[in-house]
Amino acid sequence: MKKTIKLFTFLFAVSSILVIQSCNNGEDINPAPTVTVDPTSAQNIPGGEVTANLTVTAPNGALDLVIYVAGVEEETRDISTTDLSAPIVFNYTIPANAVIGSQIIVSFQVLDAKNFPSTISNFVITVGNPVITLQGVLTTQALDATKPYLLVGQVFVPNGVTLTVPAGTVIRGDKSTKATLIVQPGGKLMAEGTATNPIVFTSAQAVGERDRGDWGGVILLGNAFVNQSAKPAIEGITPTQTFGSVAADGATPATNESENSGSMKYVRIEYAGIELTPNNETNSLTLGGVGNGTTVEYVQVSFGGDDGFEWFGGTVNAKHIVSLSSWDDDFDTDFGWGGNVQFGLAVRNPFFADQSGSNAFESDNQGNGNAIAGICDGTTNTGCTRGVFSNMTILGPREIQSRSISGNYQNAAHIRRRTAISIFNSFFAGFRVGIRLDDQGTLDNLNSGAGKHAYNVLGIPSTSGTGSSTTASDATFATGLSGGDASALATYWTNNNNTTFNNVTNASTYSDLGVAGSLFWGAQTSSTYPSNPNFVLVSGVAGNNNLNSGANYTDTKLSGNTFFNTSGVYRGAFGATDWTDGWSEFQPLNKVY
Repeated sequence: MKKTIKLFTFLFAVSSILVIQSCNNGEDINPAPTVTVDPTSAQNIPGGEVTANLTVTAPNGALDLVIYVAGVEEETRDISTTDLSAPIVFNYTIPANAVIGSQIIVSFQVLDAKNFPSTISNFVITVGNPVITLQGVLTTQALDATKPYLLVGQVFVPNGVTLTVPAGTVIRGDKSTKATLIVQPGGKLMAEGTATNPIVFTSAQAVGERDRGDWGGVILLGNAFVNQSAKPAIEGITPTQTFGSVAADGATPATNESENSGSMKYVRIEYAGIELTPNNETNSLTLGGVGNGTTVEYVQVSFGGDDGFEWFGGTVNAKHIVSLSSWDDDFDTDFGWGGNVQFGLAVRNPFFADQSGSNAFESDNQGNGNAIAGICDGTTNTGCTRGVFSNMTILGPREIQSRSISGNYQNAAHIRRRTAISIFNSFFAGFRVGIRLDDQGTLDNLNSGAGKHAYNVLGIPSTSGTGSSTTASDATFATGLSGGDASALATYWTNNNNTTFNNVTNASTYSDLGVAGSLFWGAQTSSTYPSNPNFVLVSGVAGNNNLNSGANYTDTKLSGNTFFNTSGVYRGAFGATDWTDGWSEFQPLNKVY
């Protein structure tokens, strides 16, 4: 039975009587034993270990070392044969359920061979917070994957500073302070996970309570070209964060195009993207003026509060990227972005859409469709938004006609404002409108070859075909030109080896194309959509729309570009290999980190 320290008060009194009695009998009595603790205090996290050295003197010979935790006897050690010329080492593991900020008092008392007790010596242990806070302006540092981290407020990686995040690290974003990680131009983020040990940026909310907009996301900024008249500022960040290089300062589309802002490989970003101030939102991953020396590969964004990925100018490339249940657009391009993307996936939640209108692709050149003289004007297009996508799979919110979806959903691809974006070898399905083109400048860029859409498969669930109204809400093609007559866009689509299908009443239609219908969100929820779905193509039924074949890489935007893997024959993001397997997570709501 455990005893308390109070018992030793009685023993000390009895010992005193014995001392007096022994003295009366003329016996030589040495001083009582002593025990000192070094250090007298320590701190560690729950589950961590602390160590103290105990120096013991016992002129009458040592008998026992009694150890108390919080006043209750925990252990009695026989030290009668212990060499006391060296300290006794005491190790203690803080309970995993210990309350952060509390103190645990460990007390030591020695009994000698004559049963004389020492006075009590205490070792005070403070239970530390296991979470390491990252806030303010960081210095060059490497994190430790064994430790949890919390972003608080706006966290900056400034020019000349590198933040290294090793594989397996989990970094949470604080909700109350709208935590956001901002890598400023000249700074670097080295976040390289592995297929079996990815890096996770996620919400700090409890399991089952995470939601879109829990924190601000990751913003990566650089010094590559943007086609604006002055350096733009990224939305919502205080103090103002400008980025890129502009023509007014002598920049051209080649300026800083190979700049390196770091590397993101095997990274997940969950529940990010938030309204920082009215009409100023961050995305899950924002890339502003970032050069193509930067690596973005195997990155998944999930349940973001605005766009999944947004590129503002620059030339940065990306491969193997996933947008899961983003609130606004999945892939948004602006300000003259001129990079490349291959192998991308978007999966849309039927009721997860923004009032501004949600699309899989949204592409702008700037805030309007005006020409930018000498940069993007119909004669010179090298400064237009001109990025090239290939092998994208878009699984929209409405896979079948009967599926109810948010009225905020719009288009599989909304291309406008003189953009010259190109999309090849891709699959779009499940949006009410397929391709919406707003303006003559954008159509001219397609017809001139500045931008190109070729070898794609596009499907909508309704029976609608080519739109005839500028406000068409169901159409394979829609436009703001010619009173809404989208026949010119439809003709372009057909002439460039693209195909279409519509009138989808059963998900088996997709199996015929090579895509398992169950991969669409459909009637599933955040808790029931598979954690690790298999996106490998099924065999399907032979035909022009079967995704197992039909890819073509002969266009110079692809064949002359070493970035692209041109060996496959399948269209869409997947063939016989599911590159999301192992590192991605499609049910992060209940994931325990």
